[in-house]
Amino acid sequence: MGPNPAPPISLVVIDDNANSLEFISTALRQPGLEILTASDPEEGLEIIYSRHPSVVITDLVMPKVSGMEVLERIIEFDPSIDVILMTAHYSTESAVEAIKKGASDYLNKPVSIATLREKISKLVMDARGRQRASELEDELVRSSRFEGMIGRSPEMLEMFAKVRRVAPHFRTILVTGETGTGKDLVARALHQLSPAARGHFVVLNCSAVVETLFESELFGHVRGAFTGATSDKMGLVEHAHGGTLFLDEIGDMPLGTQAKLLRTLQNQEVQRVGSLVARKVDLRVVAATNRDLRAAIANKEFREDLYYRLSMVELRVPRLAERKEDLPLLMRHFLDRFATQFNKPIRGLTHRAQILLSRHEWPGNVRELENVLGHACMMVMGDTIDVPDLPEYLYEELPEGRLAEAQAIPTASASVAGVGSAPSGGEFQGSLEEHEKRLIVRALEQANGNQSQAARVLRIGRDALRYKIKKYGL
Repeated sequence: MGPNPAPPISLVVIDDNANSLEFISTALRQPGLEILTASDPEEGLEIIYSRHPSVVITDLVMPKVSGMEVLERIIEFDPSIDVILMTAHYSTESAVEAIKKGASDYLNKPVSIATLREKISKLVMDARGRQRASELEDELVRSSRFEGMIGRSPEMLEMFAKVRRVAPHFRTILVTGETGTGKDLVARALHQLSPAARGHFVVLNCSAVVETLFESELFGHVRGAFTGATSDKMGLVEHAHGGTLFLDEIGDMPLGTQAKLLRTLQNQEVQRVGSLVARKVDLRVVAATNRDLRAAIANKEFREDLYYRLSMVELRVPRLAERKEDLPLLMRHFLDRFATQFNKPIRGLTHRAQILLSRHEWPGNVRELENVLGHACMMVMGDTIDVPDLPEYLYEELPEGRLAEAQAIPTASASVAGVGSAPSGGEFQGSLEEHEKRLIVRALEQANGNQSQAARVLRIGRDALRYKIKKYGL
């Protein structure tokens, strides 16, 4: 059997003139294109909300609901839908208004069928390209997974290679990196790839344990060792026998406990609090920290001998800002996960939302990205995340905190990975017209002056692009 055929691309045509509706739908019929029609704008919008088409053609002048209002409601629902307005009452003012509100094109009736077919064919081809891009992105995410981690950047590939090399052999290892970089995932990968994979993976967050209970938690105790010790208790070190003990935020461990941990690692035995008997243990230890332990040693806050015992091998997990080429893969991963979790048909982000995320420095690293996309997936009404769906603090990073400047950037496909690099933070500076002019210049440069290709990049019609080229004297 051959590969499954691609799902058809949907096109909705809205026109209160039944003859025009039938004429257009008949003229545009082609294999792989599902054409849905409505003579009532409200009915047409219901079809759009339920069927989620790639392209919409709507008349401008209609009773009850105008084509301009239909456009606004479609863009509010999903900015990635291509909307073409048609009218027998053409004016430059309404054309400019339509394009500014997000229309892909604005055509004058009677429309040339050859012209309409050409425009629709290009939009359908773009939609099919986005379908394939989405499939490729999913394949890329799958191929970029490594023991629960995702990355194809040189920094991550180098770290994955180190994990593979040391996992079969390590007894102790130190994993460093900022908060939210995924040190716990590295620890789990080391355990899974080690001979101890069949044993327990035991976690102790050193920053979450009360100092007076630290030794009991780690080493266990015997009955009567201290007030409240009513029975013998096994500590985490014993529980990890035959497996791996992950000591998260090791820099927060009290100095007294550090000394006892050092003895445990040196002698491979543990002594419960209040007991005179030492028990042999066989375990691997992964310690992680976001602190500079060398500075902590200089400040007498961490034992130097324990540091050297732990750090025969030291793995540093890179910051997200150092591996931004992994951002599209991570976004796709989290969007897929949250779409399933929230039972929402989320396809991706608009281009302007991608730009906003790409310029952020991510001080909270991958965990911050996860939280941002979780927020957006809960807030989004349609299936494409746009700038207003993102947490407000991201807008506040814009000059003067203006959300409108981010929204002014033309939206493009809902593809997460996108093509080419996103504009830099400077893209948000200046007036709306300056934004528009810079984007048009960039698109023309990328297309080597080909206006049709530049229009497709900008997600607007060729006539609209020609109007803007003339307007800006380009």
